[in-house]
Parts: sequence; C-alpha cells; structure tokens
Amino acid sequence: MASVLVKLLGGFEARLSSGPQLDIAAKKTRALMAYLALPTGRAHSREKLIGLLWSERSDEQARNSLRQALTELGRALGAVEPSPLIKARDTLALDPLIVEVDATQFEQLATSDKAGDLRHAAALYAGDLLEGFSVPDPAFEEWLVIERQRLRGLATSVLRKLLIRETGPSAIAAAQRLLTLDPLQEESHRALMRLHADTGEVGLALRQYEICRETLMRELGAAPSPDTEALHREIKRQSGEPASRRGNSTGAPAEMIQLQSSVDASKPSIAVLPFENLSGDPEQEYFADGMVEDIITALAHFRHLFVIARNSSFTYKGRAVDVKQVGRELGVRYVLEGSVRKAGNRARVTGQLIDASTGATLWADRFDGTLAEIFDLQDQVAANVVGAIAPRVEEAEIERAKRKPTESLDAYDHYLRALAILSRITSETTSEALRLFNKAIERDPEFALAYARAAQCYVFRKVNGWMVDRAQETSEAARLARHAVDLGRNDAIALAYGGLALGYVAGELDDGAAFVDAALALNPNLAAAWGFSSWMKSCLGDVDTAINHAERAMRLSPLDPGLFLWRSFTALAHFCALRYDDASVWAERALRDQPDYGFPMRVAAASYALAGRLAEARKVMARLRQVDPQLRLSNLGDVISPLRPAFLAKYVEGLRIAGLPD
Repeated sequence: MASVLVKLLGGFEARLSSGPQLDIAAKKTRALMAYLALPTGRAHSREKLIGLLWSERSDEQARNSLRQALTELGRALGAVEPSPLIKARDTLALDPLIVEVDATQFEQLATSDKAGDLRHAAALYAGDLLEGFSVPDPAFEEWLVIERQRLRGLATSVLRKLLIRETGPSAIAAAQRLLTLDPLQEESHRALMRLHADTGEVGLALRQYEICRETLMRELGAAPSPDTEALHREIKRQSGEPASRRGNSTGAPAEMIQLQSSVDASKPSIAVLPFENLSGDPEQEYFADGMVEDIITALAHFRHLFVIARNSSFTYKGRAVDVKQVGRELGVRYVLEGSVRKAGNRARVTGQLIDASTGATLWADRFDGTLAEIFDLQDQVAANVVGAIAPRVEEAEIERAKRKPTESLDAYDHYLRALAILSRITSETTSEALRLFNKAIERDPEFALAYARAAQCYVFRKVNGWMVDRAQETSEAARLARHAVDLGRNDAIALAYGGLALGYVAGELDDGAAFVDAALALNPNLAAAWGFSSWMKSCLGDVDTAINHAERAMRLSPLDPGLFLWRSFTALAHFCALRYDDASVWAERALRDQPDYGFPMRVAAASYALAGRLAEARKVMARLRQVDPQLRLSNLGDVISPLRPAFLAKYVEGLRIAGLPD
C-alpha cells in the first residue's frame, strides 16, 4: 500500500513513499495539509479550518475556498489508494496508517529516555516548524507561532538529554545545536568548553569562552556568570597559559568589539575607511565620501568578501586611527584607506590596502583621471583591492560591480550632495535631500538610485510624522519606489530602499519584501537590506528569520549609528513571537541609543503591559506621550508597521493597557 511522507520540520514537503513529490501549488492548501497532519488522525471541524485559514472572508467565500483547497489536495493524493483524506460531514482528518509526519514522529521520540530514540528525534528536527512558510491569515499565523515555540522547546529538551548521555563528538554536536537554538544559554557554552577541554582542544575551549562573553555583552550588555568565569580560569590553569586578557585596550565600548568569530571566517573581511579630502575645499567633502561609498558598494558585490557597512567604517571619519585597532574593533583582516583630490576637471585617488593583523601594506597606488572617468577610477581601486585579497572572483561579479549608477555627472553630483545632507535627519534636511534627489532624476530619468533614495525620504517623513498630505505623499513614494525597482533590477541598493518604501509607506508588504530579498541575492553584504528584511519578516509573521536577519545587519555594521533600528526590529520580532520580556529588553536597548525614537517606545510600552509590568509600561507611555503628544489609538496606523491582524490586535491591546488614549 502506498503511503505519504510529510515533512514539516525545516520547511514543507509532501511526497509519496515511492519518491515523487505531491503537486500542491496553493500555499493555503499546503497549510491545510500541515494543520491536518499535526497530529495525524485527529478530526478537525470544517468550521475550525475555515476560521483558521480564511478568517477574513465571508462565510460563503470561506466555504468555497475550503472546497477548492480540498479539491486540490484530493487531486494531489489521487495516486494513493485508499485515500488518506478522511472526510466526514462536518470534519476532516488524515489517516495515520497512510500518512507519516516527521513532526509527529519527533514528538513521540522526544518523550523517550532511550539514547537511540533521542538521537533519532534530534536528527528529525531539521529546523523550526514550517520554517520559511507563512500564510496571510492571522489565525493560522498565531497557531504557527505557538506550535513553533512548543516544538522548539521539545528540541531543546532532547538535546539537553543527549548532552548528559553522550560523549565526544556526539556531545559536542548536541551542545552546538543547543547554542544554535539559544545562543544566550550559558550552560550550553560551559558544556562545550568542558567537552573541548576534555578532548585536549584547549584552544577551542578558550575560544568558546570568548564567543560566550562576546554574545552576552552584545545581546544583553552583561558579563558571563561566576560559574563560567571559574571554568574559564580552570581551563587556563590546566593549559598553563597566562592570565586572562580581559577587556580591550582600544578604548571602544566592550559591546562594540566584534571578535573574528562574528565574521564569516571563510571570506576575507575588509573595512574601507573614509578617504581624506585633499582638495583644500571643505565643500568637496561630500565628493570624497561619495567616492568611498561607491567603492564599498563595488566591493560588497563580491561574494568572496565580507565588507563592513559604510555606517560603521565612517565612525572613524576625522580621527587619527591605528589600523590594528580598527581591525580589532570591526573584526576585519584588511583595511583600505586613501585620499581624494579634486581640482577643476581632474581627480586623483590614492589607495592603500593594509593587513590589520600585522600593519603591513599589501598594495598601494594612485589613479589620475578626469571627472568623466570618475567611475573608472573607482573601478580600478576596487579591482586592485580584490586582486590583492581575493583573486578568484567570478567574472560575472566583476562586471556587475563595475556597472555605473548614471552616465550624468551632474545627476551624480546632486545625488552625492543629497546623501551628505541625509546624514542629519530632520524635517528640513529631508525636504532638501528630496529636492536634490529630484534634481538628479531630472538630469537622468533612468537613475535608479536617485529614485530609491527619494522614496527613502518619504519613509523618514512617515515614521517621524512629518507628512502634510498623507494620500499624495504616499502615492508619490510608491511611484518613486516602483521606478527604483524597475530601473534598478541589478542594483541591490535601489531594490532594498525601493522595497522598504513600498512596504512601509505604500503598505505593499509582499512586493516590498520580494524586492528586498532580491537585493540580498544580489549583494549579501548590504547591511541595510538585512535590516529591512528583518522588519518585513516580522510583519509577515516569520519572526525567527526576522531575528536572524537583524543579527546579520548588526554583524555587518557593528558600529552603525543606526544600530538602534536593528535593535528595534529585533524587539518587534520578539513581540510578534509573544516573547514580551525579550521584546522589552531589545526595545530599551534601542532607546539607550535613541531615547526619543517612538518605534521602540511603543514596543516597550506594549510589551511591558502584556507582560503584566504595568508600572514600567506606564512610565514608557508617559515618555512616548511627551515625544508624540498627538498619538492616539485611532491614528496609530499613520506611523506603525503594516502588521498581521493578530499581531496588530496584541499591539493595540498592549498600548491601550499602557495608557494610550483612544
């Protein structure tokens, strides 16, 4: 008898036991099958299924949708005899004798105390329930969040049992997987330290301590516990190494120090420092900064490189720096520094590539040309850097990095001036930047980046409550964003900022998220795109991915002045996952960087309220009412993210409890 194998852990897959996958195209049909499969054999009422997957439709539309989904599911299961779909008048179920589900097997094995069963359970847990899968219905999303948390908790329990029972590589693997599920669990860090030390890998044990210390400092602003410190001292005594090198000599806050472990060790890592303006004219500062930004963008296209974002490397602007110190603080192997001299129609660019671990100069050169050749000069700098540290770069990536943003130098000049103005975000600077971006568009109607950054100005106007004619400005933002993504299909920055404006200002979240995903496919080094993706994944209900993407943004730009945004997005993700204590911690962390920013204030107030911490909720709400006295529950939609209805309902409930008036 044929059977059906359903995989729900780590994604969705349904296939026949003989091999072929089932053809189930509609997402809600897959969601229906997944829900019926947990657990197999349980009968679910049709009314419950309608409420779960089509809660926002009329009764007649919802029933028709269920019938269509059942027709598609029946067609996909047509080759299986007897049919695994058990239909009664008012209920539906899957036959447990015909349908095998990995999540059901995992749950059964997870309760066992036998080592073999636990190993099997750990192997079955390939990832979160329906990982990467979401359905635009609040009832289903709420169920999915709860089930994901429940199964993740079971996986944690399984791995802890294995950690006690196993030895050697098996125990190490269990500890590493535990840390993947919860990197803040010190007990797992200590277990991995002991296991490495017991097998003679003292260096790995000491490295694990450093990873633990850095993670706790970065995520919680806390030092390791006395137990962890005691274990660290004991391992160092056994190894005969000198006393622990605590802290750092760089003068940077410990939270900012990024260990090499935070960077993809398989890739050369580089930071490009601001180039010195040698033109003798302070007004040309924007030109030098724009040159560096374009070099960073070109380098970031090379997938063989890990490139620190501009916002972090520019924190060194105007400072005399020790390149070795920069390498330690940003966690990079290489640093590029240089200068720009612009005189009349000529430009000279110098560059120097330094190995930050030794201070040795690997390459230095200068490039002269006319302003008409400015993009060629940038290409030459980028190509020489890549030639020195990553020689085996694909030709396609080289060509993509060389694409010019515009043929018009006048348009480019307006664009660079606008970017320089946007370094200070006020209502006035945003309006002036928008005027300059529009001037750039007038000079070159095909300039995708100018459209994208102009659309970004409307993001600032909405989030800060500066819009005057909301309908007209929303329409204009959508128009600009659409031009950006249409003209910039091969430009990650245009896709990322255009997608953000479509999602946040125009409310076209699915399209916006798709364009941001396309940006990440083009340029995996673009910190802003990872951050925007984090926010969008939360709005779409994929909270675990949201947290991972915010972490990636912070890793790519550890000194970013906009770090408060990625922390705010992490807070939102935890809120949507119903982890209100975690949400409030991240929101308060964002507020330490930007005390008057409304987004984390709202998340903090709602999180405290729903966690029952009313005094703290009302304290934050009082601050929020001072910063934004016009905010009400009735106009909340003017500033907040386009959340799923279930998340929005919780958000509104929390803010009401915290004291936001109607």
